[in-house]
Amino acid sequence: MAKDTPKEQKKEHKEHATKEQQKAKSKEQHQKVQATEAHKGAVIPMPKGYKVRMNDLYLNTVRPALMKDFNLSSPMAAPKITKIVINIGVSEAKENIQALDLAKEDLTVISGQAPQVRRAKKSISNFKLREGMPIGCMVTLRGARMYEFFDRLVNVALPRVRDFKGISDRSFDGRGNYALGLREQIIFPEIDLDKVDKVRGLTVCINTTAKTDAEGRALLRALGMPFRS
Repeated sequence: MAKDTPKEQKKEHKEHATKEQQKAKSKEQHQKVQATEAHKGAVIPMPKGYKVRMNDLYLNTVRPALMKDFNLSSPMAAPKITKIVINIGVSEAKENIQALDLAKEDLTVISGQAPQVRRAKKSISNFKLREGMPIGCMVTLRGARMYEFFDRLVNVALPRVRDFKGISDRSFDGRGNYALGLREQIIFPEIDLDKVDKVRGLTVCINTTAKTDAEGRALLRALGMPFRS
């Protein structure tokens, strides 16, 4: 059998190197896509067969009660939660980027979803802030994960607040949406206290389809939100 000439061997070696470069480039592109998905808030899959009891409570109990109280003829007209947005501000991130990574880890554990980094929209010299600097992270929950988080919030996290006497019902925006500020992320039992570098506050914004604050208040109270009487 004739041996390959040096010219053919060189050509074969070049083709092999080109294939290896293409594989490496494809792998790098795949990693970038994964990172982009995580940056945009990629959802961690829910366990198979997982049932969300808060959703069942709304469909079977809360919605019929709201239809009766507000004289609604259609179930579609009944107010419901559409999404929950959780924000953590990290002002020290402009000097210590590691603080942002730790805040993202806390938010991921709390929400079960990869958060999105929020950046400054404009420069403010008094705060030593430049446009594009990372200043916090946020996550938007919908569907089953939204109801699962709301269940943990009202039944587990809020009762763990020190000297808890209920939350104010005056934080509605006039269109049935509610904003709740929490001073400590450690009220969520999922947070490992040994890994917490700093106690951080977070904001929980609950968006609903309610047309008025009265409807939004009735919806959240029926779902278990502990408003002060």
